[in-house]
Amino acid sequence: MKSALPKVLHKVAGLPLLGHVVAALRGADVTRIVVVTSPAGDAVREYAKALGCDSSIQHQQLGTGHAAASARDALADFSGTLLIVNGDMPLVTAEVIAKCLAAQIRTGLALLAFEAADPGAYGRVLLTPDGFLNRIVEFKDASESEKGGALCNAGCYAADAQKFFHWASLLKNNNAQGEYYLTDVPTLARTDGVKCALAMADEVSVTGVNSRAELADAEAKFQQRRRAALLTDGITMISPDTVFLSHDTQIENDVEVEPFVVFGPGVSVKTGARIRSHSHLEGATVASGAIIGPYARLRPGAVIGEGAHIGNFVEVKNTVIGKGAKANHLTYLGDARVGAGANIGAGTITCNYDGFTKSITEIGAGAFIGSDTSLVAPVKVGDGAITAAGSVITQDVAADSLAISRGSLTQKPGWAKAFRDKQKGKP
Repeated sequence: MKSALPKVLHKVAGLPLLGHVVAALRGADVTRIVVVTSPAGDAVREYAKALGCDSSIQHQQLGTGHAAASARDALADFSGTLLIVNGDMPLVTAEVIAKCLAAQIRTGLALLAFEAADPGAYGRVLLTPDGFLNRIVEFKDASESEKGGALCNAGCYAADAQKFFHWASLLKNNNAQGEYYLTDVPTLARTDGVKCALAMADEVSVTGVNSRAELADAEAKFQQRRRAALLTDGITMISPDTVFLSHDTQIENDVEVEPFVVFGPGVSVKTGARIRSHSHLEGATVASGAIIGPYARLRPGAVIGEGAHIGNFVEVKNTVIGKGAKANHLTYLGDARVGAGANIGAGTITCNYDGFTKSITEIGAGAFIGSDTSLVAPVKVGDGAITAAGSVITQDVAADSLAISRGSLTQKPGWAKAFRDKQKGKP
């Protein structure tokens, strides 16, 4: 990856690669997860702990079989099915994991395989006449006929935990790389009379990431899959390829999403809402019938009420917008509470931060905030109150009052012409 950040902490759809894998495992009812890391993997272990996973350190990098065997001590008290999954497969699903677990029940050992459109340098999976695994042959060791096969190894296994660790202890490193390989486990199992069953995955689900290019490819595949699912669920997207979604984006049916919209993590959009083009949403909730954008930004803590309007070049952060309220133009609403039916004029700013403290602005139901109003928090504008355009509001405004806070107009007749004439006469 050519990065100071460990590979599995690079993100697809706003979630680290490892987070995607753990989510799939949880979705398949895997109850205990051990993440194997290198000695330098402090950041990975910290993230794994945050996800509720245990960690084990592979002190020497001696191959895939050695890595899996490194979890032995962490699972010393475990008896049950052991699942080995690569930490860099962000598109793996709970359904694929469940297939591997189900296949293991048949014989006691299962391998996840897939049909590759372009097998390239993948290890080939060779079968026995009765459909079980015969052996896995690396591309560089395969004959021409074996290279012609499209059935490939996804690198994921399921086995009885104690049996697996026994087989792993018998692995040899008598190969050119001097490493212990998982691919040798099925051969060792066969000497104990255990056949290796196959579970089939689609190629997208077992996409691995080993470079920035592959990271971008995984992101594109995630987006394509997620867009297709939303269209199936009844969401309208005029130009799906221009809409970018997060791993946890929740959008209900009959929502319309216009082109060039970005959904960051933590967004929920209820039925009937409309997200107009070039809007960016993150950590926000949008209620039914609300209209967002175009060119709107919803930041974390934005809660947009039913039928509310957030218009062009309006930014909302940590603010609750009441039912039917409107902020249609060029406005910043931060750390605020806006009542139902309130109207926020163009150029309104909540001055919520003094360099040390963030304070709350409260705008009552039905209030009318005139254009170019600055609301200096903490401050309250009562229900039905009006602030005059261009006002700086530093004190609470009573319900149904008009607040005017601006300098008086002074005019000097003829001054502008005299000024221009003077300037023109300068050498």
